[in-house]
Amino acid sequence: MSTNKLINIPPLPAVLLSIISVQAGAAIAKGLFPALGATGTASVRIGLSAIILVGAYRPNFKRFTAKQWKAVIPYGISLGLMNVIFYMAIERIPLGLGVTLEFIGPLLLAVSGSKRILDFFWVFLAAIGIAFIAPWNEKGIDLIGASLALLAGGFWAGYILLGGRIAKIMDGEQAVAVGMIFAAIVVVPFGFGSGGLSNFTPIMILSGGALALLSSAIPFTLEIGALKKLPARTFSILMSLEPAAAALFGLVFLKEHLTLHQWLAVTFVIIASLGATLTKGKKNL
Repeated sequence: MSTNKLINIPPLPAVLLSIISVQAGAAIAKGLFPALGATGTASVRIGLSAIILVGAYRPNFKRFTAKQWKAVIPYGISLGLMNVIFYMAIERIPLGLGVTLEFIGPLLLAVSGSKRILDFFWVFLAAIGIAFIAPWNEKGIDLIGASLALLAGGFWAGYILLGGRIAKIMDGEQAVAVGMIFAAIVVVPFGFGSGGLSNFTPIMILSGGALALLSSAIPFTLEIGALKKLPARTFSILMSLEPAAAALFGLVFLKEHLTLHQWLAVTFVIIASLGATLTKGKKNL
């Protein structure tokens, strides 16, 4: 599928495909953690993504206006920090807990400004699902890891808002490519500073390339197209599928079996996401 076709996929399937792509990439990332560490893996992911996207979309920097630069730079910085901080979080805490805590950012964004009781109902269902996924009864949860996941969630909410804004004033492909450059400028120094990139070997290029495509290049291209057509709150509620997708991919690819409560969580989150999307009407889809 060409990059032009990716950006033009209807918003609902674009978000769903993005979620699937990100979770497939997460499985690859987990395999690189032992060798590269969290910041090294994030650097490989974002750095290679920037190279791939710039090569694919060939942004014309001279044609950007001051307004576009002011939008794309914070978008890229937010994107980069969201990723590296989340990887630092799941290096300390379980992936399911990390995704759950990170989603608090988009969830709060979904609630903000809402005036419809039905909207709060769907968000409430999603919140119940998140509560079921989180291992609240476990002892010894790393507080630094949990705090990092919450911080990543804040940048995730910022990424949604900034992505929606930039999608209205800039071509989506150009925005993703240039934004990824600034994300790399922010993230790659973390990789060198931690020493993780010193362990990168040529044999890792294939897995690193797959990680870059699945976790960044493909999903961010899909999302910028969706954000152009969907309200930020609708997009945020749709992203509540992320914890459920993480649980399912963990079962299939990482052999992480789910408890009954976790399966109930998956059900609640899917119902909330579908309900929120369908009740918005055909206009937004």
